[in-house]
Amino acid sequence: MNTDGTFHTFMARAARAGELVVQPRMGFGTVGRMRAGLLATRDAGPRTIGTLTLDSYTRIGDFAAAARAIHAGDELNGYPIVNLGPQVTKEMLDGVRTPAFPVQVRHGSATPGPIIDALVAAGLDATEGGPISYCLPYGRTPVNRSVAAWREATRRFAELASTGATPHLESFGGCMLGQLCPPSLLVAISVLEGMFFAQNGITSVSLSYAQQTHPGQDEEAVRALHDIAADLLPGISWHVVIYAYMGLYPATRRGSLELLAAAARLARRGGATRLIVKTPAESSQIPSIEDNVTALRVAAAAAAAVTRSATEPECTGIEAEARQIITRVLDLHDDIGRALTAACALGFLDVPYCLHPDNGGRTRSYIAGDGHLRWAATGTLPVLEPTGRTGSHRMTSAELLRSLSYVRNRYDATAGRQKEPLS
Repeated sequence: MNTDGTFHTFMARAARAGELVVQPRMGFGTVGRMRAGLLATRDAGPRTIGTLTLDSYTRIGDFAAAARAIHAGDELNGYPIVNLGPQVTKEMLDGVRTPAFPVQVRHGSATPGPIIDALVAAGLDATEGGPISYCLPYGRTPVNRSVAAWREATRRFAELASTGATPHLESFGGCMLGQLCPPSLLVAISVLEGMFFAQNGITSVSLSYAQQTHPGQDEEAVRALHDIAADLLPGISWHVVIYAYMGLYPATRRGSLELLAAAARLARRGGATRLIVKTPAESSQIPSIEDNVTALRVAAAAAAAVTRSATEPECTGIEAEARQIITRVLDLHDDIGRALTAACALGFLDVPYCLHPDNGGRTRSYIAGDGHLRWAATGTLPVLEPTGRTGSHRMTSAELLRSLSYVRNRYDATAGRQKEPLS
């Protein structure tokens, strides 16, 4: 394998240069359109990497349904990497993937073995997910089965190192359900999954954090993620990746682009190395290639206008709370996979409003009047003094619905007061 163009090498260079890499969440069902999307991403202007986001059939392992859709000419919502086979993907990437433009596979599978085998066979070396972050939000696969599948697949993926490549895995842990999960739990899950990857042979990881409801709180969380990773991932190459808001996106073009610009500013101020963008089309349809290119350019321009903050953000205890959760989980077992399984069973990892059967369901959160995301109930989460908790808060169904639309409504309202478009 040619190792000059690996994802790891590219991102390590960007980190050393203090650059922010922007990346779409793009995936198309046909080879021609996928290649066109990658070329447009490569030629968008800012420093970018490409993405192969897979289709929903592939994510759940229903390869027979993917095959029927391909045969019938039905439009898939992503790239069917397993069904198309490695040679087709290699040919699609020929002349596209280069040392200056690596490509990452994104999927959403709790049982990723066939996907990882397919991407390795196609010559790729970067993907993402995790045994908790790709299990709890997306279906009913038992946590212990997801952990076992991710352990086996991660170990096979790590064997790429024998070819001279450096396989890279990104934890999706900072994006649990996209919204209303307090930052300390996002940080904790992301770090724990990074440690799980490292324990199973991966030496290059990235840790995610999704933009939430308050920029100051988010910056504090990103700083905490950096500090904890520096302590708990010694000898591992890692960087932080920010996701533009994963919940309900603004319905107005101006509002969506301003929310994206805020995510870019967060990434830059917080010292992240990569940003996953969202587009103005998110609220109504699958984004086009042109939508993605616009988002990449807007994000890069917004990031270029700010620098990494030299001052410490307000401390509300996010780092201390995240460390409490991580420590308690790691105390459960030396094997981090078994510790994660036990932590879910005990409620030490418990995601608010997550309906997965293995999630405790005893935690709740709410958006305070100042926009901070707070704990309303912590269940058996191992936190001594929950951040921002000022007594009990009963979350009603009406308030939950309002909270889900909080960011959308705020940015759409701001957009209505502004006249000049961002692009």
